[in-house]
Amino acid sequence: MPALLDALQQTQTIAMLAGLAALMLWEHAHPFFDYFRKAPKERGVHALRNLLLGGLNAGVISLVFVGLWGAAALWADQQGIGLLHWAEAAAGLPTWAHALGAVLLLDFWMYVWHRINHVIPFFWRFHRVHHHDPKMDVTTASRFHVGEIILSSLLRLGVIVLVGVHLWELVLYETAMFAVVQFHHANIALPAGLDRTLRAIIVTPNMHKVHHSRWQPETDSNYSSLFSFWDRLGRTFRLREDPSTLEFGLDGWDAPEDQRFAGLLWAPLKTVDSDEDLRSKTVSVESPSREGDSARTE
Repeated sequence: MPALLDALQQTQTIAMLAGLAALMLWEHAHPFFDYFRKAPKERGVHALRNLLLGGLNAGVISLVFVGLWGAAALWADQQGIGLLHWAEAAAGLPTWAHALGAVLLLDFWMYVWHRINHVIPFFWRFHRVHHHDPKMDVTTASRFHVGEIILSSLLRLGVIVLVGVHLWELVLYETAMFAVVQFHHANIALPAGLDRTLRAIIVTPNMHKVHHSRWQPETDSNYSSLFSFWDRLGRTFRLREDPSTLEFGLDGWDAPEDQRFAGLLWAPLKTVDSDEDLRSKTVSVESPSREGDSARTE
């Protein structure tokens, strides 16, 4: 098992770097939104800022939480605690079924956690760092406040025990999930038919672009990370008929200092007098009035 875990961790690193490089090249050759074609320096600054934040988060996870997750997974396994360990003891659950169950339940938790981040103002203060990027691309997949990562990682300890996840299953899930997260944040577009086919199973660029809309009813939709069906089951699935009419970012967060690295770190302490900041649930249900905007479910 240690050899399998090492192999998975190496695969995870390679997949992340290869996916980042491939998607950045795709964005450069065929961008969906033409943010940076005439501003390569701006693109480099944007990418560096987001990836620095991602690197900080990766360091925190590696130094603090991987060992804790491993200890929690080992303890739950030894004690026979957790849904999947109970199923294994009761019905002789095979390894593949245990792993599949772990991936599905971990992804369901990510859906729930994502919704919590949008509903509870305290958590939104951290999560909005991910949302107030006005030029979403593949590097936005790494743009999360370290406070959100710490909170998520602490709660994951309980999830690992409750579900009965092996550490190697967690690494397997993280590898698949982050590859899809990079993919659906990328500034790219798939042919409409291919996007429609893929989003029957996984989150696609057209689906996740809606989640980064400035219009709050769209921001508060499409919470899935890997598998898209959680949004259909949770009745939070939403599409924009013409994704090119979407505007990314958050109102009140367009000042240059908000986009600097220091601004990202201090963002949870900033108060903005807007519905986006207060997470008001009394917003209008009407679609934005801009020409060509429309919203629909599938």
